[in-house]
Amino acid sequence: MRFVNIGFGNVVNISKIVTVVSPESAPIKRIVQTSKADATLVDATFGRKCKAVIITDSDYIVLSALTTETIYARMEEKNDG
Repeated sequence: MRFVNIGFGNVVNISKIVTVVSPESAPIKRIVQTSKADATLVDATFGRKCKAVIITDSDYIVLSALTTETIYARMEEKNDG
């Protein structure tokens, strides 16, 4: 298994990630709210502003304070190594 650091020592299994998106759009905000109500939301922002929403294949939603570009770059580093 390979993991990507999503900030503050938190990691996500790369093979479980479906997409990494910006939290700004209304559909993504609805997904986050639904996930919160369903208790499938993992907030890994440590109180900071959410800059990326990670959607997993098991329908868990992970919030990160890192930008989507940063997470993508870290995932690419793992693929190269």
